[in-house]
Amino acid sequence: MAHSLQKGRCSRGLYRLVLFLVGAVLVGYNVGPPFHARIKKNSSVFPASCPCFCECSSELGLALPLGPNNDSFTDCGKHDPELSAEMEKDTVALLSEELALQKSVANETLQRSKELIMDARKASSHYQREAEKCTAGIETCEEARERAEKDLGEESRLSALWEKRAREHGWKDDS
Repeated sequence: MAHSLQKGRCSRGLYRLVLFLVGAVLVGYNVGPPFHARIKKNSSVFPASCPCFCECSSELGLALPLGPNNDSFTDCGKHDPELSAEMEKDTVALLSEELALQKSVANETLQRSKELIMDARKASSHYQREAEKCTAGIETCEEARERAEKDLGEESRLSALWEKRAREHGWKDDS
């Protein structure tokens, strides 16, 4: 019985140790990067051409409102000349550029739609011509069928007449 109590104490102590280590890791994960960035910023060991030291986590970006009035990341991209030049453009220029891009995309889409419509018209015209050919062929076949039906009726009438005459002259059907 005393043995089971010692075993329970050991597992509680181990549980507390693991819980403490997990807590310490979480605190270090949350506090470490800003503290590390602050140390790097104040240190004179790093040269001036060092890349951006700003902390631009994606978690912060999702929580903050988007738009031209968002000044949350004012230090981000200061050391990147391409990004810096893009950020210096005024709002009107950015909106004009966006409108020009949207207009370009809309024109390309419109051109593609026109091409598709022309292709559809060509295909429709082709199928219409084929349908007209089929209709003409059907009409020709129908006329030929009607003529053949008429000729068959005439032949049947003539055959019956000849058979009647043959019977009148004494012919008997042996079959």
